[in-house]
Amino acid sequence: MRWVPRAGIALLLVAGALPLVFPTGFVLTAATLMLLTTILGQSWNILGGYGGQSSFGHALFYGTGAFTTALLQVRFGWNAWAAAAAAIVAGALVGAVASALVFRQGLRGSYFALVTLAFAEIARVAVASFDITGGGFGLLVPLHRGAAAFQFADPRVPYWIAWLVVLLGVLLAFGLERSRFGARLVAVRENEDAARALGIAPVRVKTAAAALSAGLAATAGVLYLQIFLFIDAANGFGVAVSVQALLGPILGGLATPWGPLFGALALRVVAELVHAVLGSLPGIDLAIFGVILILILRFAPGGIAAIGARRDV
Repeated sequence: MRWVPRAGIALLLVAGALPLVFPTGFVLTAATLMLLTTILGQSWNILGGYGGQSSFGHALFYGTGAFTTALLQVRFGWNAWAAAAAAIVAGALVGAVASALVFRQGLRGSYFALVTLAFAEIARVAVASFDITGGGFGLLVPLHRGAAAFQFADPRVPYWIAWLVVLLGVLLAFGLERSRFGARLVAVRENEDAARALGIAPVRVKTAAAALSAGLAATAGVLYLQIFLFIDAANGFGVAVSVQALLGPILGGLATPWGPLFGALALRVVAELVHAVLGSLPGIDLAIFGVILILILRFAPGGIAAIGARRDV
């Protein structure tokens, strides 16, 4: 399994140096989307991988981050950096409240997944229904180039910010593996009743993991908004967002620090190939992602990292 961290470090270094070779254009945009998918996947990995709570509604937290920072800037005139910080906190709070409501009812497994999906869909419909959130059109952040507005003339700057967040996400995953909180989270994942007998409070541990996961997902939403300066209900709370969140770590390797990065790269390559061959057919991304998920669960349930581990044995 030695190749996994080596490959992860190499991929991270190549991603960090990429803008030096491609300072603008298609490659940089595709790589930026890959980094955002990695952040979103790492957020799901915390709750779904290390915590064993499979969420189908991570779009709720991603969209909360994107729409909160957009609303605070467009409707209330907040500074972009302050709005971004508030949006991340809002995402974490939404994650904590929503998960606490679900976990206190004893819901887990497929029931938890369906409830989180319902939460995200309710948010999508609600956001598309009110003028303050842009209705069906969405919100467009005015262009004000400058660091104070979190808008940079050089597209490499937001790319490197996203790269730093990816790095922090990897370090966070390593920290979970070595921390007492991470040990409690894994204990709850493996056997909730046994963990409770050892004095661990499962609801508290899972709620804290959900808040941490949601805050990271909201960070991805904030970065998307600040890079592309636009968000609507489908891009923020759509099912496709939740699918990408879970598919990346499942493809790359659940409960591994590098899995979301491997998975995001594979997903981005597949997405670009599909668009090149089939064009922008409605729903084609979801269809292809669904096929990939079925193939992974059938032939490589442990993801890319696990395949490598088996080869080393």
